[in-house]
Amino acid sequence: MNKKSFKLKIACVFLIVAMAACTKLKEQVIDEVLGSSSASPQNSLAAAYGQMDNGTFVNHAQTFALQEYSTNEAILPTRGSDWGDGGIYRAIHEFTWDGTNSMITNTWNSLNLGITESLTAINSVNQSNDPNKAQLLAEAKALLDLYTFHALDLFGQAPYRDPSSANAPLQVRKAATAIDSLITDVESLIPALANIGQNNTGNGRFTKQAAYALLADMYLNRAVFKDRYNTSGFNFSEAAVDGNGTDMDKVITYTSNLIGSGQFKLESNFFHNFDIQNSNGTELIFVITQHVSTLTGSSNNFAYMPMERNQKPTPANRGTNASCITPEFYHTWDNNHNDPRFQRHYQYADGTWFMNDGTDVSVPVTTAVVGGATLPWFHYNRGLQVGQQYGPSLSGSTDYQRTPDGRIKVNMLYCEKAPTQLMNFTPDLNFDDPTQGVFTQLEINRGVRPFKFEFDPTGLNSRSNCAIPMYRLGGMYCMRAEAYLRKGQTTQALADVNALRTSRTREALYANAPGTALTSIDMPTLYNETGFEMYWEQYRRKASIRFGTFEAAGTTKPVSQPFRRIYPIPQSTMDASKLFTQNTGY
Repeated sequence: MNKKSFKLKIACVFLIVAMAACTKLKEQVIDEVLGSSSASPQNSLAAAYGQMDNGTFVNHAQTFALQEYSTNEAILPTRGSDWGDGGIYRAIHEFTWDGTNSMITNTWNSLNLGITESLTAINSVNQSNDPNKAQLLAEAKALLDLYTFHALDLFGQAPYRDPSSANAPLQVRKAATAIDSLITDVESLIPALANIGQNNTGNGRFTKQAAYALLADMYLNRAVFKDRYNTSGFNFSEAAVDGNGTDMDKVITYTSNLIGSGQFKLESNFFHNFDIQNSNGTELIFVITQHVSTLTGSSNNFAYMPMERNQKPTPANRGTNASCITPEFYHTWDNNHNDPRFQRHYQYADGTWFMNDGTDVSVPVTTAVVGGATLPWFHYNRGLQVGQQYGPSLSGSTDYQRTPDGRIKVNMLYCEKAPTQLMNFTPDLNFDDPTQGVFTQLEINRGVRPFKFEFDPTGLNSRSNCAIPMYRLGGMYCMRAEAYLRKGQTTQALADVNALRTSRTREALYANAPGTALTSIDMPTLYNETGFEMYWEQYRRKASIRFGTFEAAGTTKPVSQPFRRIYPIPQSTMDASKLFTQNTGY
């Protein structure tokens, strides 16, 4: 692949990256050729950060699709006249994808662009005399390792060019060997990285704490990277890269650095981690900062995609009736619906609770500024929404139906594109052809919807001010519990799972009751527990491969073969270059 191809045939871009105030990285509009070193190091580094928010990790149809829709947690079926799109969404869940699937191609391209922009930033910082050069260089290298890790996870290989040499050849890193060099590199960067909150950093910048989280993730998955197609079990007890302990010992060390630091605290309201303006959340270690007022790729996808079109947070907003969770995942919650992570009701300032059960008559008016107009704002509940749904109906284009005293009237809702079909989100999907995720127009209500992320009406339907967690404290407890259990340390694993369960509390409607502790733990139980904590956060695919469930048959999914644990190199790349070798099975 030549230099032009490596840059994804993008010769010139206009980038505006306005990072959060906590990041202190500001970039003006620049017109630059990717790979040049003329941009300031701060601007080049901001562009590398910005690629995380440019669809890569925030659009449901890129890394999210490959990590979630391929598992027994999530599915995006065809719903009547919507979401057919040549079968690209169904293919990911039905395991019929190939190298022409546009979501696979777009994800590959986005990760490669992140690698390119990180290499550009490294080159730019290296050539600068910036007084903060060491930290900026460490951040740029860490972002290169982050993008490369995700490319190796999803595709088994990733491009690389030595940024210190203008004529360096393009190389291909392979997961089995590159994982160790990535670990070594991130470990070497820690001394130069800032502690979170110091030297103008926050959770939107790559800090020592982000490095600990990434290293825990790398070590937890190292055995899979080294032996991707293993059918008899991965070797999680292999000696660590530096020879000190095993992979699982390193996971415990790095997660303990975060859990025991005192810098982070589990949120009692679990859903606060996914609120609008959540960037100061006590759990958030490393996030993708989003702003609806900038020209970055800020996305509302994770809230917008599950919401039905007739669910309207303001008269100017709506959902899109697309993705939902599977019956298999929903039923892992059986006998656990009192878990504070399952569902949470919204309470208005006057004390009104939105019950969403047919007992609601009205709620008071709150407002949001949408497109310059002040509009009434209806707050939907959070968590897994199941059964008949209720909410406001429009009265004209700028208001809801009102009660005589001016409150927002609550009605039983019907599906927008099937007006006689009640908006009854059924746990079971019951496709007419069980091998294909296709609903008729009268079946589009089906599927429990995860309202984990708060819908941000100020960004219309497409953008949000919600910071997207890449790593948060709850995930560190999940990783450490798994490492403990793989080492046979059951007591410690149970303690970590129960820390998550009992730290989360229900809303005041239920007397702020904490979740209940478990009395025992095993691998299947732990797998379910990681689902309760990490659903809709791009965690499931890696976990299901480690726990040995990825090949199992499920909703519209047949029993699959180990080669499906990674995706093919896109056909467009294979056609353009002799550098890459197609992955096994494709």
